[in-house]
Amino acid sequence: MGDVAKMAGVSHQTVSRVLNDHPNVSHNTRQRVEAAIARLGYRRNTAARSLVTRRSRTIGVLACETGQFGPANTLLGVEQAGREAGYFVSIANLREVTSDSINDAMGHFRSQSVDGIVVLVPHPDVLAALDDVSVPVPIVAVGAGAGNQLTGASLNQRLGARLAVEHLIGLGHRSIAHISGPTHWIDAAERIEGWREAMGAAGLEADVLLQGAWDAASGHQAGLELIDYGSVTAVFVANDQMAVGVLRALQEAGRHVPGDISVVGYDDQPEAGFFMPPLTTIKQDFEELGRKTMEEMLHQLEGQAGTRDQIVDPRLVIRATTAAPAHSTAAH
Repeated sequence: MGDVAKMAGVSHQTVSRVLNDHPNVSHNTRQRVEAAIARLGYRRNTAARSLVTRRSRTIGVLACETGQFGPANTLLGVEQAGREAGYFVSIANLREVTSDSINDAMGHFRSQSVDGIVVLVPHPDVLAALDDVSVPVPIVAVGAGAGNQLTGASLNQRLGARLAVEHLIGLGHRSIAHISGPTHWIDAAERIEGWREAMGAAGLEADVLLQGAWDAASGHQAGLELIDYGSVTAVFVANDQMAVGVLRALQEAGRHVPGDISVVGYDDQPEAGFFMPPLTTIKQDFEELGRKTMEEMLHQLEGQAGTRDQIVDPRLVIRATTAAPAHSTAAH
């Protein structure tokens, strides 16, 4: 830093202000310092800085089920937001959710002197296991849902489900099935409730509920079962991956989409627009979820009270798998 100051013709303190993005530095001075940093290839000694600030600038992320599209992209969103806020991210990915595995991960984070911990929570077992763990740093949960004791950020799963079902009702469908994810997942349970809420609000029976396992194979099996429900004209599927299997099952049975049955997925994974036909689905903003999670973490690190309700709303993406039922004129 002394070399940078000498080359730029400024004080050591001015270099520090530039590095910390302090507002009280003139534009010309900032440019001289940044040019000297670039020319000398200066990088901060983070170990030395952490001794001075007592901050490691590292956030631990406790994750599980990251092979699934939602958790994987939530992790990417948190990691990107952490980098943008100037933090390194250390990830502990659990193979199984037990008190022992969580304690091991927390010990790993303590050895790294992390400033805070973000917990990706796809199911309530993680929250239950955390009840027995004590750590001296802030913990922020992603997707924990209502009624938990941790602050954090969530995607509005019920709203997404309602948007999907209300779209189908608006097209004239009255018998709308739901293929859910595993019901011990918080996201799956919330989407079931959103489906029921939308159906109930329209005076319709939410009476055809099948369960999948988030993958295409389970969607295919559920799609084959769905064919036995002759009155169903539309299906809301809890993720795009299962929707792939549903489309295949319907095709094999000679059912046309959307002519015979409409299909709505969830997540808007990159391939959804290239399914045959392109999939109507619910898009989730994982980058925004990551930003709100880091906002909450920074509030905690700065000693501010948590908001407890950082919610990211999804939106409906209409493509070619939904239309009015053949007997309906509601869309005209």
